[in-house]
Parts: sequence; C-alpha cells; structure tokens
Amino acid sequence: MNLKAVIVDDEIDAVKFISSIVEEYCPNITIVGKAYNAKTGVSTIKKANPDLVFLDVEMPHGSGFDLLAKFPDKTFDVIFITAFNHYAIKAIKFSAVDYILKPINIKEFLSAVTKVFRSKENKEQSPSYDALFENLRSGTPSKLAIPTSEGMEYLNTKEIIRIEADRSYSWFFLSNGRKILVSRNLKEYQELLNDRHFFRTHNSHLVNLEYVKKFVRQDGGYVEMTDGSHVSISRGKKELFLAHMNKLTH
Repeated sequence: MNLKAVIVDDEIDAVKFISSIVEEYCPNITIVGKAYNAKTGVSTIKKANPDLVFLDVEMPHGSGFDLLAKFPDKTFDVIFITAFNHYAIKAIKFSAVDYILKPINIKEFLSAVTKVFRSKENKEQSPSYDALFENLRSGTPSKLAIPTSEGMEYLNTKEIIRIEADRSYSWFFLSNGRKILVSRNLKEYQELLNDRHFFRTHNSHLVNLEYVKKFVRQDGGYVEMTDGSHVSISRGKKELFLAHMNKLTH
C-alpha cells in the first residue's frame, strides 16, 4: 500500500524534518504537497488529494483545526503536530486522535504512521473529528473517545461510574448499566481523567467520585458505588481519598 501525503506547518525546519523522515524511513509514502499556513494548506490539499496530512496545530492566519473544518467530508487521515503545552492537547488526547509532539521524535512519528497504515489495511473508517471539535468548543473536554472491537465509541465522562484494569485492557462501567472492554491500560485513563473527579483507589480501580455512595472501613476498607459495586481501596490511599471526597462535598 502506498500513500500520498501533504505537510502543513508554518515552520520551514519542521517541514524539512518531516520530509527527511518520510524519505528515509517511509518508502510507502510520497510527499505530494507542502504548505506553510492554513489558507494555502486548504488549496494544497484540494489540489493534491492526499491520503494523509501531517498538520500543525498552531499556525498564523488560522489553526490546523480551522483548516480541518474546511473539509467536512474529508477523505484523508490526519496526524496532528503540536507543542506539549498547547491548550488543545487535552482535547486531542480525549478525542483519541493521532498526534506527534514537537520537537518531533522519529520513533513516535513512525508509530503514528504505522497506525494509519494499519487502519487503512483494516479498512477502518477515518475518524469524524466531531468529538474533537466538540471538546475544543467546550474548553473543558468531556467527550472521551474509546476504541472498542466495533470501532470508536464516544462517552461523556459523566456517564462513567468506574474503570477497572484487566491486564493491559480496561473495563468501563457506565451509569446505564453497560460494561465496555477497551484495549487501553488504566494508567492512560488515569492521566486523562485526573482533573475530572476521578480517583485511583487501587492499582486496578479508577472511580468517578461523583458516584461514590459510601466508604466502608471494614474488610481492609472499600468504596461502595451507586451501582452497588464494591471497589477496593489501598491502605495508603485512604486519607487522600477522604480528602478528595471532603472537597467534593463542601
């Protein structure tokens, strides 16, 4: 499989670096266009009709998101390129969209490219980016994209009662009684949800504090959730847990 790609980035050195990585490590990708701002990026993409766009987030005269909004029926995949401290990084992570951090790491770059090839080989549908735009508009991302066996599901964080580790997988327990298995580990979701009233009570458990019914000191200590489930709490986490609950109730 061969892919045509366009690079859109206002930094000339970044465009050169991406081009050199593709030339050296990606024989199945041909760069068919380069642009240095969002406006010319739109015309370049329309002219080149690429399979893949390496898209900088922050550019003069319009962001990468502004560019993407010009293609409501896009036929190409996108790998965002962004700075770690960019305001949109949380929304990008929440939306499970491929991205590379600047300064660009070759290993991370190739990993993102491999995911695109794998997706196309499996004939998976390109992401709609609706969840990303919704998260960007809200300012505080609340639409979490989770990969399932059927594709991608978008959950509001308020729907999640708790998440339980199952080796390198995670079980999501939702307020409507559903249970979803996701091929991501618990640590990833802890990092995403740590400022959303989620608390890791144990190596295997991440709970939404909004759904905590009570804390029970017996049997080593556990948390009872509103759905009736009992979740273990590590001895060293009890005081911190109670402090978080105290903040939530005052």
